[in-house]
Amino acid sequence: MSRSLPSAGRVAMVSEHASPLAALGGPDAGGQNVYVAQVARQLARRGYRVTVYTRRDSTGLPDRVTLIDGVQVVHVPAGPPAPVPKDELLPHMAEFGAFLARQWSAAPPDVAHSHFWMSGLAALAGARGLGIPVVQTYHALGTVKRRYQGADDTSPAERLAIEEAIGHDCARIIATCSDEVAELKAMGLPEDRISVVPCGVDPDQFAPVGPPRAALGWRRRLLAVGRLVPRKGYDRAIRALAGVPDAELLVAGGPEADMLGADPEAERLNNIADDHGVTDRVTLLGGVSRTRMPRLMSSADLVLSLPRYEPFGIVPLEAMACATPVVATAVGGQLDTVVDGTTGVLVPADDGHDLGAVVRDLLADPDLLARYGAAGRRRVLAHYTWDRVAAGVAGVYGAVSSIPSLSGVVR
Repeated sequence: MSRSLPSAGRVAMVSEHASPLAALGGPDAGGQNVYVAQVARQLARRGYRVTVYTRRDSTGLPDRVTLIDGVQVVHVPAGPPAPVPKDELLPHMAEFGAFLARQWSAAPPDVAHSHFWMSGLAALAGARGLGIPVVQTYHALGTVKRRYQGADDTSPAERLAIEEAIGHDCARIIATCSDEVAELKAMGLPEDRISVVPCGVDPDQFAPVGPPRAALGWRRRLLAVGRLVPRKGYDRAIRALAGVPDAELLVAGGPEADMLGADPEAERLNNIADDHGVTDRVTLLGGVSRTRMPRLMSSADLVLSLPRYEPFGIVPLEAMACATPVVATAVGGQLDTVVDGTTGVLVPADDGHDLGAVVRDLLADPDLLARYGAAGRRRVLAHYTWDRVAAGVAGVYGAVSSIPSLSGVVR
């Protein structure tokens, strides 16, 4: 379509710790980075002009970077220009918000969309008195994190109160799944100002590659993907492997392979594999690039997504897009994306369930695996493309601002 397509409006995305430019796999780099990058790209294709504000975490970063035509990334000076764990960023949000206020006073966006609770705090500070509606996507809720992590939760003590205040002060909340809506309502936030727009996947990038392993007579392969942190449940996958003979488990995530020796979670998982006698069948791959991930997912008989809790979970969608069936814990967004008995199997999040038996039964039925895989691919195409996600987000923007909607027009 012609480049003369009129602008649908100016969107400011605030993503204080999750830059769309960041490499994935670190402790604070994951699904939120993907979401921000993909939605920004799709909105630009629809005619929106998007500026993403993220914290400067290196002295070598330019002030502004063009992601694609229509999307600019601004590195905000807030705190030291060095990596800082996201749970330690709260003291720097006043500086972040003041920067936004200066920028937006001079050139106000039509709508601001904040990602994560601290981004919401900064965005509301920046928009104060300017008449800019703020849309909030939490990506993860402190109430859920505290419930499951207890004393191990490193979030600031103020997080829960700030999240609730943001929910009351913003123009609209975008929840990513039905489970999140229930959590938001339990916080006392009004349901009539909550819209559900899921996360998505690129079905052109994530697509089946090569024939199934079973058809080639190769060792059966289980794959787990994500950040190398305890809540992802890789330990459970390793324990289950002891009851699944002649299968291998690959774990993709964390630092580069040559740095795994210094990673405490990698050490813990290796010890568990040794305790259960499966060291020779467990491989920690370290970080795997997104360009390599579709082939890796396609090479697996099953993708195991076993977090103890999960705000949404993009990994099951990526696996389904590759026509690989999923065994997933019945938590968070996985309750919406994985259809039990159709695209895979949902299992309880507690350790009392015999996961090994579930995996054995599935591996013993290649025809069923093929049906699950094909159904998963169809489900992604019908409901979870980034284009559909961006259309949903654009609809929310139109509901809270005066910008014209070009949700049906794509460059």
